[in-house]
Amino acid sequence: MTDQRQRFPASFNRRSFLRGAGVALALPWLEQTTRAVGAADDVPQPQRMLLISNNLGVLPKPFFPEQAGRDYQLSPYLSELSDFRNDFTVFSGLSHPDVDGGHSTENCFLTGARGPTRSGFRNTISLDQFAAEALGPVTRFRTLNLGVNIDKANRSLAWTRDGVLLPAQDSAPALFQHMFVQGNPTDVARQVRKLEERGSILDTLLDDARQLERGLGQQDKTRLDQYLTSVREVEQRLQSAREWERRPKPQTDLSPPEDIRDQKLFFQKFHLMLDMARLALESDSTRIVTLMVDAFATPVFTLHEDQNTTDGYHNLSHHGQAPEKVAQLEDADRQQMGLLRNLLQQLADRQDGDARLLDRTMVLYGSNMGDSNTHLNTNLPILLAGGGFQHGQHLAFRPDHNTPLCNLYVTLLQHLGIEADAFGSSTGTLTGLEFS
Repeated sequence: MTDQRQRFPASFNRRSFLRGAGVALALPWLEQTTRAVGAADDVPQPQRMLLISNNLGVLPKPFFPEQAGRDYQLSPYLSELSDFRNDFTVFSGLSHPDVDGGHSTENCFLTGARGPTRSGFRNTISLDQFAAEALGPVTRFRTLNLGVNIDKANRSLAWTRDGVLLPAQDSAPALFQHMFVQGNPTDVARQVRKLEERGSILDTLLDDARQLERGLGQQDKTRLDQYLTSVREVEQRLQSAREWERRPKPQTDLSPPEDIRDQKLFFQKFHLMLDMARLALESDSTRIVTLMVDAFATPVFTLHEDQNTTDGYHNLSHHGQAPEKVAQLEDADRQQMGLLRNLLQQLADRQDGDARLLDRTMVLYGSNMGDSNTHLNTNLPILLAGGGFQHGQHLAFRPDHNTPLCNLYVTLLQHLGIEADAFGSSTGTLTGLEFS
């Protein structure tokens, strides 16, 4: 990342720049507010992105269609989405090169970082965080990182540029309060003071680092420069957070949701977090949401009101073709397709300017596991809905020499308006996926 010091004269006051940035960052919110009351129709409508992953995937045979192209026959699972056939594309033959090792790949789904089982492995930046950096703080939350039954200390879809895990939010009531409940003036002032205190710590770090820099060699200066760049990014985020803290939060007529803590209620929790993700996008609280469904950590769960699974999700996934386990997995997979269908319906029913919210929201559903039964990490199940693409097709790539999944990620970034020609292990954009 370019050193910010090279962009401004030596006499430029850093704090003045940040205050100016805070004012500039308010503009997208004001434009959005103006558009909502019927003015400024020429303001470009934003694109949004919802990234969903089940870390145990689905049974591959009932998921993938047998034919490719636009005249393919819907597979058993995709039949659950038949009403939206022209609103989604299903992919086969995609994976992350050199990302294998079974379940250890779950944290690499949105990063594509190679060699997760190697000694000294360090993850890289995830797609959502990369996009958030490029877009800047145009909304109150740059991204929201959510989870279902997630082991927050060890699993996440969201990772920083330095490969640090960002914990997922798995409490719907806490998320609701975060998005919609406005604190009283005293609470707001207290939160602003906390943010300012963090900023003062960063100031001290910057001053100490500049003094240290004078006696360093070139290699150490490069490392220190990377550190300073990271500190500046955090400082700008703190400034943006102070600006947003002073603004009223969006209003909603909805009541706060009740929390679901019982891990057995897997589908209810999944449904609730999808609703929260949709609500965040509808209210323009954020434009990027990630949701990890931690099936690996899900114990025996309720399939239907009077039926529980015979084993935990992970043990079921290693079914060894046992009919009883396969039947339960297929039931669970179909129910998840049903939840995805409900989400697409809700997005389609909501208008966003002159289009459906679905047309301006890219919904990616997939997994790091091609086949959990055999720990296969190739031929990943990937489905993309919405976003205004020319959908209604099965894009089939080579099953024996997969195309990098990150090629699709580059396409998504570009559709967000980000000038990116590479991400992770990409070799370009994904052929065959065109904008409408």
